[in-house]
Amino acid sequence: MSGIVVVGAQWGDEGKGKIVDVFAAKADMVVRYQGGSNAGHTLVVKGEKTVLHLIPSGILHAETTCVIAPGVVIDVEGLCGEIQKLKGSGYLKNAKQLMISDSCTIILPYHKALDAARESALSDKKIGTTGKGIGPAYEDRAARRALVFADLFDHEGLEKKIDLSLQE
Repeated sequence: MSGIVVVGAQWGDEGKGKIVDVFAAKADMVVRYQGGSNAGHTLVVKGEKTVLHLIPSGILHAETTCVIAPGVVIDVEGLCGEIQKLKGSGYLKNAKQLMISDSCTIILPYHKALDAARESALSDKKIGTTGKGIGPAYEDRAARRALVFADLFDHEGLEKKIDLSLQE
């Protein structure tokens, strides 16, 4: 079994999403293994523009399974919006085409607020964060206090984990 791996070598727009889309036409699976919604992949297929932030670029190919792996931090609202737009454009007709790891870290509103506040406090030494909460969410993951995708389906446990996370 052979595989092709596309890895970015710099920050910013390298065209990874476009390259993955080309390879995905003949791929069984496309896996997004890290990052968050600060990334943006713009694909133009048959004159129609599709912008993806979390969902792997292979999603436009009905026979390709796309996986969001545990290293990805997920903005649930953004993910739901992407899914709705894809479905509205006639893509993602089969739910089995998109798999999301139960272990993905969830970005919460306080991650975004913290990200924006830190950037603002740096004044002329800003690092250029997108303010989407990616860094603070990864910090929570490293500190073992992050909420993960599976937690969204455990209402009792979810409340307890949020309370614990906010105490830190």
